Amino acid sequence: MSSSSISPETLHAAPPAPRLPDKPLVVISAHKSWVAVNLRDLWNYRELLYFLTWRDVKVRYKQTLLGAAWALLQPLLLMLIFTFFFSRLAGISSGSVPYPLFAYVGLLPWTFFAGAVANGGNSLVGSTNLITKVYFPRMFIPAAAVGAGLVDLAISFGLLVVLMIYYGVGLHGSLALLPLLIILTTLLALAVGMLMSALNVKYRDIRYAMPFMIQVWMFASPVIYPIPDNWRWVLALNPMTGIIEGFRAALFGQQFDWAALGLSAAITLALLVYSAFTFTRMEKSFADVI
Repeated sequence: MSSSSISPETLHAAPPAPRLPDKPLVVISAHKSWVAVNLRDLWNYRELLYFLTWRDVKVRYKQTLLGAAWALLQPLLLMLIFTFFFSRLAGISSGSVPYPLFAYVGLLPWTFFAGAVANGGNSLVGSTNLITKVYFPRMFIPAAAVGAGLVDLAISFGLLVVLMIYYGVGLHGSLALLPLLIILTTLLALAVGMLMSALNVKYRDIRYAMPFMIQVWMFASPVIYPIPDNWRWVLALNPMTGIIEGFRAALFGQQFDWAALGLSAAITLALLVYSAFTFTRMEKSFADVI
């Protein structure tokens, strides 16, 4: 064909659109078996969880003046405020443990839990572009938000070491149970954060209710006060009660309340199974609703 036979319309014509496959390459559907989680997908995409967690850590401190120091300042400032109002003014006794140290140890698991639930609950809504364009286990998004909170928890432990040296609190053999308590706190934060994230996709007023819920939950937990004996079993229904008391027992060498700790573990595991089941049932509609 000669060059004179090619019309200008042909030169400027758009290239033909790519032909879409007749069937979708990946179908996100609810599982019909009693197993709520697709364990094979979680294992195949396990490296993605690390990258999502590291992304959340970098985004959290990007363009901040103090950076990771906020992980220390938040529990430290709360400890000082609670010490002034509850110990100095209200006269709340913390037994043989100095109240600032008593409050800080309670704030360690609580600050991690509250931050992980808040960030996990808003994680799906904040990852709209990722969810609508790429397939991967959606459960990794709230899990990454919880994993990023573990970095703050590790930083906060540095100040705890300084406080224990300052108040002359030595090490105890019960510290060996501390990693198990951290794992239990992480699982509870994952369960609540995963459930809140799924509900937040469908009901956007969840994001406004979460801060109030977390605040009420804190005062229902023995973060800043010792548990009265006549309220012990009522407060034990709160899974954070056994966890916070377990942290104090492990760090101060006190006697563990195994009944409360066992109840916290049972509630955490039951809530984790329910949250995973609910999340996977709602996962199919995330891309359409979000």
